[in-house]
Amino acid sequence: MPKGLRNNIVPLILIALVIAYAAMAFARTSTLPRSTDEASFNTLVQEIKKQNVKEVVAPAGGTFLRVQLKNDKRFIVNKEENIDTIQRLRNYGLTPEDLASFDYRPETASLMSQLGFWIINLLPVLLILGLFIFSMRRAQSGADQAFSFGRSRAKRMNSETPVVTFADVAGCEESKFELVEVVDFLKSPEKFIQLGARIPKGVLLIGPPGTGKTLLAKATAGEAGVPFFSLSGSEFVELFVGVGASRVRDLFDQAKKAAPCIIFIDEIDAVGRQRGGGWGGGNDEREQTLNQMLVEMDGFSTDTNVIVIAATNRADTLDPALLRPGRFDRRVMVDVPDITGREAILKVHSKGKPISADVEMNLIAKQTPGFTGADLENLINESAILAARAGKKEIMQAELQEAIEKVALGPERRSRLITPREKEVVAYHEAGHAVAAAMLPEAELLMQKVTIIPRGMAGGVTWFAPEHEESALNMTRKKMEAQIVMTLAGRAAEDIVFNDVTAGAVSDLERASSLARAMVRQYGMSDEMGPVSYSGRAEASFMGREFGESKPYSDKIAEQIDHEVTKIIRRSYERSKQVLTDNKEKLVTLAKRLLEHETVDAGEFKQMMAA
Repeated sequence: MPKGLRNNIVPLILIALVIAYAAMAFARTSTLPRSTDEASFNTLVQEIKKQNVKEVVAPAGGTFLRVQLKNDKRFIVNKEENIDTIQRLRNYGLTPEDLASFDYRPETASLMSQLGFWIINLLPVLLILGLFIFSMRRAQSGADQAFSFGRSRAKRMNSETPVVTFADVAGCEESKFELVEVVDFLKSPEKFIQLGARIPKGVLLIGPPGTGKTLLAKATAGEAGVPFFSLSGSEFVELFVGVGASRVRDLFDQAKKAAPCIIFIDEIDAVGRQRGGGWGGGNDEREQTLNQMLVEMDGFSTDTNVIVIAATNRADTLDPALLRPGRFDRRVMVDVPDITGREAILKVHSKGKPISADVEMNLIAKQTPGFTGADLENLINESAILAARAGKKEIMQAELQEAIEKVALGPERRSRLITPREKEVVAYHEAGHAVAAAMLPEAELLMQKVTIIPRGMAGGVTWFAPEHEESALNMTRKKMEAQIVMTLAGRAAEDIVFNDVTAGAVSDLERASSLARAMVRQYGMSDEMGPVSYSGRAEASFMGREFGESKPYSDKIAEQIDHEVTKIIRRSYERSKQVLTDNKEKLVTLAKRLLEHETVDAGEFKQMMAA
């Protein structure tokens, strides 16, 4: 029986009984004679004495008699129930000759009528009994819910759950290496205990969204072959104080019974944020939940083989007591994958999909810097959708290229109506970006494609890929300045060709200004300000988030910072205008080509720049 039907069986039975009772009552009333002629018992006696009665019918268990006269007139006579009609007529002085002058026919009760009689009389009792049982079950269910309110909502993975192993995780080899030791601890803790090593209490996975933290935790449990409890940090905290702490206790009680096992808490910052920054003081529900978690992870009971794996992308907001050794012993960084990692991730997600033999995954990996594992999975899925939409049997390189831009910028907006003038401005704007990047060798950018087809919020796109991937901390001052020049080149092209500018370069201005301000405030790349960092640090916090920034410098220094940022932007803008002016012929050629074909690929662009 389905669970929902089983839980509602009593109300359904009660409804059926009410309907049956109403039907039986209606059927009983429908058996009453539908006649407007009624007479008293005395009238019946007088008619019998006059020899006018033809037939008298006495229904079984009825309270009336049906009388038919010899002139076919009919009427009913009310009588008392369970009284012998013939005996009563004798009591009224009728002789045997009078009684023999008409046909008396008593009706016997059928089985259905007897059953209906008992049902009608027993149904009220059954209804009352059913309501009593239903009320008792509801009261018991409410009590069970009240007692289970503080129980853990963790989902336990069992053998029916598809097993995820480290083979299903790519692009984070260093992170996997750190977790391999956790697997060894769970599989064979003896060899570590013999050397005096203790099992790690907790592993904190830190990284941007979509980098595979949850997948790593599942793979760790799959490799170790141990029970795996999974839940979100927000599932602990409720409106009522003490519920979160109760759920933490219940979770660890379940885990200790299933030890060795793994507890995975996703988005632990929802419950593990720094104490003292919220409202409610010591009675704050979130703080009580965190306190209970601290005790369970490293309290008096320390001899449990339970490993807690948590994931967050905001480790700076976590409470220091949660991060100390003995609780989260290890912090594993799960960063955005590099080109090798991206290629491996693409191969993992392309398994089971009909990928064409001429597809070059390394080329796709080169064009997707900054993509996370989730982005790459979405890229493969979008390419499969594009191939299916085109009626192809295999996923080709063209679908993968199209999927890159769709994931990064959104779908093409070919239906957008633009004027010839607007199209020309967009063409020169995108051509300015492409030509400036090609003419600035220190930028180290390879143009992959330039198009004036609108995508997302952009009127056109110039798609670059770095020649060599490197960490943001290794970027030189010359490379940053070249990027600012290239970013401002779109606006500079508008200024050179049309002697006017549009508001379409607002995102370019924001990106260039942000990079210039970082050069002055954070990286110390200003000659006038010197190698000093002027970045503020958060002092006040509200619920674990930055409430404001302190300003560790005077107003005079702030004015100098603004002056330096403005100087870098203006110098870069003049340089971008100079580069485009010196290469105006190539700028015009590329813009005209875009107006004619809307898109120019890397090979054609390289030939145009070499001419």
